[in-house]
Amino acid sequence: MNYSYKTDGTCSKLIEFSLEDGVVKNVKFTGGCDGNLKAIGKLVEGMKAEEVIKCCKGISCSGRPTSCGDQLATALYQVLAEEADD
Repeated sequence: MNYSYKTDGTCSKLIEFSLEDGVVKNVKFTGGCDGNLKAIGKLVEGMKAEEVIKCCKGISCSGRPTSCGDQLATALYQVLAEEADD
């Protein structure tokens, strides 16, 4: 299933991704540091959402309490929580 997440507190404004059986696919950030965010998308491709959350949750950026990776972890956590409620 495809998802969009509006970020908060980062240079990127939106994260789009797919989850298939708990596996992260097609991560695309809008805005932010283009090369770094393309790299994040490639690195997490095919990983279980839980593993991405473990790796990226809590990462800060330039003195901010969050980062694009942290926002991806937040988005994935929210999707997994919503799926668990269904």
